[in-house]
Amino acid sequence: MTKSDSFTQETRFRLKSSQQYSQASFACITSVLLTLLLLINSYDWSEQAIQPLVAGMAGVYLFFTLMQSLLVIRIRHNLIHHGAIAALTRRLAWVQTLAAFTGNIFIATAALHLIRKRTSIEYTFAVYTLLTQLFVIGVSALNVFKPYVADTFLPSMAVLLCMLVIDLLVLMIISRYDAASPLPRWMTVVGLVMIISVITGNLFALLLGISILRWLRRQGQQGTNFWNDLWERLAPNMTAMSGLFFIIFLFSISICSFFTFDYSMAVENNYGALLQPPSLAYPLGTDDFGRCLFSRIVFGARISLIVGFMSTLIPVVIGGALGAFSGFYGRHTDNIIMRLLDILYAIPGILLAIAIIAAFGANTVNLIIALSLGSIPTYARTMRASVLYVSTFEFVEAARALGYNNRTIIFKHIIPNALAPMIIKSTLTIGGAVIATSSLSYLGLGVEPHIPEWGNILKLGSTYLETHSYLAIYPGLAIILLVLSFNFLGDGLRDALDPKLEKA
Repeated sequence: MTKSDSFTQETRFRLKSSQQYSQASFACITSVLLTLLLLINSYDWSEQAIQPLVAGMAGVYLFFTLMQSLLVIRIRHNLIHHGAIAALTRRLAWVQTLAAFTGNIFIATAALHLIRKRTSIEYTFAVYTLLTQLFVIGVSALNVFKPYVADTFLPSMAVLLCMLVIDLLVLMIISRYDAASPLPRWMTVVGLVMIISVITGNLFALLLGISILRWLRRQGQQGTNFWNDLWERLAPNMTAMSGLFFIIFLFSISICSFFTFDYSMAVENNYGALLQPPSLAYPLGTDDFGRCLFSRIVFGARISLIVGFMSTLIPVVIGGALGAFSGFYGRHTDNIIMRLLDILYAIPGILLAIAIIAAFGANTVNLIIALSLGSIPTYARTMRASVLYVSTFEFVEAARALGYNNRTIIFKHIIPNALAPMIIKSTLTIGGAVIATSSLSYLGLGVEPHIPEWGNILKLGSTYLETHSYLAIYPGLAIILLVLSFNFLGDGLRDALDPKLEKA
């Protein structure tokens, strides 16, 4: 090994240690806030008494928070005085991994990354795959306290537990290799198993499987890798990865809820359990019709994700295509397309959505169409600007010189290199689509009133703010967390894809 290679490895190791310190600090701060929230909620103001279950959970969170604080202080001391994190400090992180069983994703993630001196992107995916599966099982397992469960509950939980064991084994296997190590060929089977396991909705497993197969394919090859470069810049960003975790967790629990949750608990009236406070049987209480609020929020996540993604995907495709043709051909084509889109852009999006729904009725399909139409001009303008910029590159001129037709140049050379701003914009605006969905449902102009959707749940809960405030607080928190998650992910992608921030 040459001196320059040794220096490069030492530099990367110091950078990794600094990233681990940042992750541990972020986890500590977040855990402090969660502990304070639990302590505040442990006191029942209406009954003037402490809730033992919530107080006990707050005590457990307080223990892990204090341990994390000591760990952060020790890491800082190691970095200042020794320039590296000591082996004993990494061993202490094993205790913090137990925080995963309390639902503290932040401490558990930071601890699992701190344990390893050198990690790879695949290890990061494996960690989040395991934690996502663990959270899905934990949330689904709460149904065992209900009066009755879905007929498929037990076999589905058995499948999820088997997947958890597989994820744990894969994490242990991946932890044996760092980014510079060659993988054995039999890891192809592991990659394929991870891709197949995406049937549970755990998209981190899909990312892990693809990354393993790419790792095997690039072995012995030189040059940079866009996939790895992107994730190496995104993975240390704890806010972005936390946002991605929450989005994928919601997607996974939405898929698994078909088999582990009983839909009747969310839609059928139960007059024997009206306005029940939070308990083991009803973790978030019941509404004025005796329906389980916990089940309603879980099923409502499915609607919010579908409407949010579809009302963003449609304008991305249509607006992207119009913007690409407008920017590439220019002149009269540009004038016609952009002037027509300017007319559409002049109409406020929310008013256009209200008009469409009022004319054609309130249902999920009309809501998606209504939200999509108003967003087409902004995506078309973004794509047009990117295409105008990319069209000046030399590889476009080279493609023209080689005799490629315009369609091939647009779809094969220009659009793939102009997608980065569209990806960033779409992740940042999905949160706006979720808010618009909930807002229209709150006004009675969204999905049908009988369907459990976060806006509908919030509307019903708002009438009980003084007596049973949890009916409005929990769906409101779900909306806030999902929107924040998309915003955090969008900010992280913007930083990761910004060429000005690329490391030398």
